[in-house]
Amino acid sequence: MWESGHGTFKRISTTEFPLILHLFPPQWCIQQLAHVTIFRNHSKDLPTMTEYSNQTPREFDLTGRAVIVAGAGRGIGKGIARVLAESGLNVLATALTETYMSQVAAELADAGHPIEFMTADATCGEDMAEVVEQALSRFGRLDGLVNCVGDAISKPIVPLPDGDSGVGPLSDEEWRFILDVNLTEAFVGCRAAGDHFLKQRSGRVVNIAGYAAARGGANSVAYAAAKAGLTRMTQALALEWAPYDVNVNAIAPGVFPDAVTSPEAVERAAERAASGKIPLRRPGRLREVGLLTHFMLSDAADYMTGETVYLDGGAVFG
Repeated sequence: MWESGHGTFKRISTTEFPLILHLFPPQWCIQQLAHVTIFRNHSKDLPTMTEYSNQTPREFDLTGRAVIVAGAGRGIGKGIARVLAESGLNVLATALTETYMSQVAAELADAGHPIEFMTADATCGEDMAEVVEQALSRFGRLDGLVNCVGDAISKPIVPLPDGDSGVGPLSDEEWRFILDVNLTEAFVGCRAAGDHFLKQRSGRVVNIAGYAAARGGANSVAYAAAKAGLTRMTQALALEWAPYDVNVNAIAPGVFPDAVTSPEAVERAAERAASGKIPLRRPGRLREVGLLTHFMLSDAADYMTGETVYLDGGAVFG
């Protein structure tokens, strides 16, 4: 071992070492280091080690950025809009009607996290082009897009011999509706915002897929096909836009009931969790999808693109 002495070094003898440990025990040294300012000679304004450990990494900070959340009137989209607004983002939320959207906006405004909102058909190119224009006009920038429109119809494609003869077949109109509202809407949204993202050479897209993308279920052929298609579209678009530093990822949520707009779904979700189909033994909370979306929109996810993250309490593996 070595110690400094008038600009030179001298060896500490084996007889001196126990004395050093007695005078300067390791625990005392650690306590002293906790009070030392990092880079003390560089700036008095830099945080201490203790203060620094309590700060959120700057890569997660989204304050002042602008994002569009399509499908924010209820369910998962509402949870996403709420978390992003609380995080300091400028949020332009859309829904097909004002039925629930105005209530969501009012609740956030009362909580000190106002958002902008407008009605729009997410499957209509003209509507989504107008949404992008409004975001740029109101915020002066656009950094992210969340495609969260979706719906489902539970029905076999033909009546099952041992089932209810009155159920099925799945009509052409129903098939097209499910594909449009779960897959086409994301394509339309990405096309509307894509030109802006590519020109500024930055942007984040988060597509909300679903558990069915990996495990299709009976009576959900159209829904499973649409959600699986959305994950593949996410991968393809991620490769297409990667040279322009635009990241495209997806979240595949499991069971996330909305107690406000669908109270009966809460009971069904609890039964599903109790049956053991969800390994973590509970339904998801709307806020949890918002937190993962926040990460995907942030600089912390800068090296992540083309990925689909399953947020389902382990159900996809159960």
